[in-house]
Amino acid sequence: MATCRRPPRGAFDNASFIDPLAFRTYRANPPARMKPNRYDPIAAALKEDIGDGDVTTDFFIPETLHATGRIVARENAVVAGTGVASEVFRQVDPSTDIQILCRDGDSVAAGDGIIEVRGLARSILKGERIALNLLQSLCGIATLTRQFVDAVGNHSAKILDTRKTTPGLRALEKAAVVAGGGVNHRFGLYDMVLIKDNHLAVLGGSSSFADRIRQLRQEQPNIRIEVEADDLEQARTFVEVDGIDVILLDNMTPAQIREALALKRNNIKFEASGGITLKNVRRVAATGVDYISIGALTNAARAIDIALEMTHVPG
Repeated sequence: MATCRRPPRGAFDNASFIDPLAFRTYRANPPARMKPNRYDPIAAALKEDIGDGDVTTDFFIPETLHATGRIVARENAVVAGTGVASEVFRQVDPSTDIQILCRDGDSVAAGDGIIEVRGLARSILKGERIALNLLQSLCGIATLTRQFVDAVGNHSAKILDTRKTTPGLRALEKAAVVAGGGVNHRFGLYDMVLIKDNHLAVLGGSSSFADRIRQLRQEQPNIRIEVEADDLEQARTFVEVDGIDVILLDNMTPAQIREALALKRNNIKFEASGGITLKNVRRVAATGVDYISIGALTNAARAIDIALEMTHVPG
């Protein structure tokens, strides 16, 4: 029996919610409307794996043989990607019956069932590897995110993801971050402004920076504007610029972050990023910073050990 443990109510307040099967993101007040992405990573993965056919399964498994498959966690984890894994089996064979035993965001222990599938044995076997690959990866992201969220403790800092995602899988991976209790940063280059060091370097300095921010704010009054500060001197400069919503404090120590936060004026927010680990995230959160963005959530999460256990159904 699955013993899924639900996160407390309110755990995902202020998060962005993603429908990974529609491959788009939804925000409470979107600054820009995202066009639906027509790329389907599930179809691409199945085509890559099955190709012209599964020669092993098609030879050894009778066409009409039915079976039950149970996807089971082999270690403690936070669940993410159940809808995606289910869609894999549906795309292989729409007649497959799928029961999700644990929802995204649930905690599971070793031995807990996550999904159960019933149908033609051939169909289940053909979808097995892709479903597991996606589920293992997405559960890994959700699990690591939950570890960071828990490490922050009672501090108010929100854990954010980044654009350091697997090409083609961003919607799925950002949905996994939300399942782990994190919050999505920008989805892509189109939905908010983030001025980084290379932008400033190409501009040749910040002499006209304030004028450009003012013009941008006039042309797009609802867009979120964030700017990266590499040192305290830059932070002092940016705090005085009207129109900036967030200042990203890049690779700063907790002491430097506190000094930057002391400069705060109006409703400006501060984000810490760079070198954040499970060992130091609580110290960073204790500074009072609003956000902590961590690329490792999506580019360094370890895949969770999950298996599919098959059972023959006498017919």
